[in-house]
Amino acid sequence: MTFVHAAIHVVVVVLLPPLLLGVINKTKALFAGRVGPPWLQAYHDLGKLLRKGSVFSRTTTWIFRAGPVVALITALGAALIVPLGAHAAPIHFAGDFVLFAYLLGLGRFFTIAAALDTGSSFEGMGGAREATFSCLAEPALFFGLLALAKASGSLSLTHMLGTSIAATWGTAGAALVAVTAGFFVVLLAENSRIPFDDPNTHLELTMIHEVMVLDHGGPLLGLVLYGAAVKLLVFGALVAGVAVPLGALDPWLAWVVLVGSLFGVAAVIGVVESVMARLRLVQVPSLLLAACLMSAFGVLLLVR
Repeated sequence: MTFVHAAIHVVVVVLLPPLLLGVINKTKALFAGRVGPPWLQAYHDLGKLLRKGSVFSRTTTWIFRAGPVVALITALGAALIVPLGAHAAPIHFAGDFVLFAYLLGLGRFFTIAAALDTGSSFEGMGGAREATFSCLAEPALFFGLLALAKASGSLSLTHMLGTSIAATWGTAGAALVAVTAGFFVVLLAENSRIPFDDPNTHLELTMIHEVMVLDHGGPLLGLVLYGAAVKLLVFGALVAGVAVPLGALDPWLAWVVLVGSLFGVAAVIGVVESVMARLRLVQVPSLLLAACLMSAFGVLLLVR
């Protein structure tokens, strides 16, 4: 049964991410009074991009080609460390939350390096913004993980988001609420969603992530989009794992609740993007600092 649940884990990680984008787009269309794109539009877009050819600038090196590949591999690796459902993650050990955070950091580094490799000052601007904001998002993520480690008494994400969380809600609910809020803000920042960035705009004064991948096309752009969708699933599972403890549920029921929770997180993202405008760049650090303080406050509430 452990092998079966691990196989389901891999299937969910591979197949579900583009559907989360469909949920977000449908939610935004509902608020705008439109029909919106089909639920499976992201799958069609990925298939179209993978069938196209690629054009590379003469100024780029292997780093430009490696960026999307490394970003996708690191996102998939992080997805294998986060527990999905009521079973252990395929990769779990004491301290795996550090590997989880820095796998995502490695993917970000190669994405920025690929943008700089083009020699474009425009993409360099996006890379600088990404690096700056990530320096503020990572402390919020680590403080939240430390709070979960304190609450669960474990240094493995499998136990930090397992049965111990369900029991902790009764005694440390306020701390977990603060951690969940901090994680959600980090999710929006790490996935370039409103109010930090707008994935649908190409206005140079507001672009962060999109400007870094402007020179990618064809299969490489498909890898970028798919990797971003996997990263969205990873952070969505992190938020849902704290807000909706699955460890105490029946293992098969937990899969259904997990998928529903991920759809719920995607719907909330769609609501946020429908009712809020993008923040000015000078206001972004303040929101990330607030997320950091919320996660740190969760740690303080758990220290006795």
